[in-house]
Amino acid sequence: MSEGRPIVGIVASGPSPSPASIAVQFVLTGVVWGSSFLFIAVALTGMTPAQVAGGRLLFGALALGAIVAVRRERLPRSRRVWAHLVVLGFSFCVVPFLLFAWAEQHVSSGLASIFNATTPIMTAIMAWAVFRVERLRPGQLVGIAVGIVGVVVIIAPGAVADVGGSTVAQLALLGATACYGFSLAYMRRFLGDTGLSGIAFAFGYIGPAAAFMVLLSPVILAEPMRLDLPVVGSIVALGVLGTGVAYVWNQNTLRAWGPTRASTVTYITPVVGVALGILVLGERISWNEPVGAAVVFLGILLVQQRLRLPRRVAA
Repeated sequence: MSEGRPIVGIVASGPSPSPASIAVQFVLTGVVWGSSFLFIAVALTGMTPAQVAGGRLLFGALALGAIVAVRRERLPRSRRVWAHLVVLGFSFCVVPFLLFAWAEQHVSSGLASIFNATTPIMTAIMAWAVFRVERLRPGQLVGIAVGIVGVVVIIAPGAVADVGGSTVAQLALLGATACYGFSLAYMRRFLGDTGLSGIAFAFGYIGPAAAFMVLLSPVILAEPMRLDLPVVGSIVALGVLGTGVAYVWNQNTLRAWGPTRASTVTYITPVVGVALGILVLGERISWNEPVGAAVVFLGILLVQQRLRLPRRVAA
């Protein structure tokens, strides 16, 4: 997950990490989040999508809760802040985690990681069109259009051949990244000045999301699970690292570098996700997937204003 333009400015508390530490955390975040799609695919061999989503949230909340307790981090006291964090728990965690887990039953983990890269474009759309916290320049609007073309390149060949589970799954992946975009814009609109540390902020929305899934555990656990070592290892890694520690790393990077630089983690995750899918799971990619991904990345560069149109074209 990442954002295309400045979306949220969480005020830090406590000493700031060193520049070298931030750089390491940035790289590790990209590697862990890129690996998450592999972990989901492996976990699905013994668990249902709801069990995967619930398991990663539970282990993520436990990891973050332990860090918060050890470091005695300050949690919010305002009911308003908690209410907004609960909203984020659903829009940033519960819904997209369920959608990603369900979709990976029908598409490769590498393709899921490619779709995850559309998050900055979704964020720009939500910040501009829904929450009105961003004003987009002509070049950024062109970037959104280019990103949409890239998504069409990825989806269209399969949809033309067979409108089936794969196409619906790809649309579900877009729904998940739309949830991420909504959530990141929501953060800027309502939670830009909480004064919380990255750890406390992440726990603030992952904790309620995990609690909700625990409440649903009688329904979720009604389906049998096959828990072998790869499945258990994947769900623990997915929770503790991907849903726990990596969120803290990302918040630290966001505060130190700002949203635009921090969002470049988007370029790392699909590379890691596709590589692991090929090397570990033996997945294959179609010609349209890397081509569409390249077009999406071009759109992201325009949205983030890392690449600008000539003045005459922009005018």
